Amino acid sequence: MRENLAEIKNLHVEYKTDKGIFGGVQTIYAVNGVDLEIKKGEILAIAGESGCGKSTLAKAIIKLEASKSGEIIFEGQDMLKMDSTELKNFRKKVQMIFQNPYSSLDPKMKIFDTLKEPLKINTNLSDSEIERIVTETACKVGLDKECLSLYPHEFSGGQRQRIAIARALVLNPEFVLADEPVSALDVSIQAQIINLLKELKENYNLTFMLITHDLSVIKYLADRAAIMYLGEIVELGTVDEIFNNPKHPYTKALLSAIPQFSPDAAGSNEKTLLKGELPSPSNPPQGCKFHTRCPYVMMKCKEKAPNNTNFENGHTVKCFLYE
Repeated sequence: MRENLAEIKNLHVEYKTDKGIFGGVQTIYAVNGVDLEIKKGEILAIAGESGCGKSTLAKAIIKLEASKSGEIIFEGQDMLKMDSTELKNFRKKVQMIFQNPYSSLDPKMKIFDTLKEPLKINTNLSDSEIERIVTETACKVGLDKECLSLYPHEFSGGQRQRIAIARALVLNPEFVLADEPVSALDVSIQAQIINLLKELKENYNLTFMLITHDLSVIKYLADRAAIMYLGEIVELGTVDEIFNNPKHPYTKALLSAIPQFSPDAAGSNEKTLLKGELPSPSNPPQGCKFHTRCPYVMMKCKEKAPNNTNFENGHTVKCFLYE
């Protein structure tokens, strides 16, 4: 078994927000007791509906969001207990690709300066060495050297995403968190970026956490997938297990929502359809958080939360149907 590069243990992230004209403060329970192991050299996908806590989890791992409690162990050290010097060294090894490539790039900086900045801040390299690394990194993601003298607005969405990927790679990190890296792109450009991420993982032995709601991307790109619902991981397993042997009703519903273009495929399997909307993370249901939408709900689902049930090959599911 491959070594774990990072381990997340019982992580909780909460927000306090103003209720506005009604007064008072409400708590948003964004991440609720997440446990995950990220294996070195793998792509671990986090999937679920918008609002389930995927992006918050990624930002908490890199400490762009404050965690209420838990542990984030990276190479044997708890990131949440690091001092400023340790945290700076941690961030050299862990980088993030943000969801919107345009808003995450400074419109007043040329691409060369955007890629140079992390090296200037985090290394003592000479200008010539920095220029070499920037140029080589741009080439890795399919950008010409001439592109480095341009500004973000002079590029297409796919090119800007390549720039964002290059910025994440320029420090030669070990772990990259990619937050919906293709959701804002046209389908043809999505394929280019997906193939690029796959090549980078294989050629440079990178470890990725891929945040996405697109299950087709997960099937093609990821090694394992964690299904997230209202801040909890409800199912975890290899991509083959998740797609071919899903256990949790929510996972089945997500898979049922994938468009089927073959007439033979449509209706060939029983569909699990979601009822209602995702409950507010400020007022999550008691017991199993999915019980308000589950077609198999039982009385105990409303009273207490299920524990993880373990199957073969590290496949786990949090559901009373298997206890």
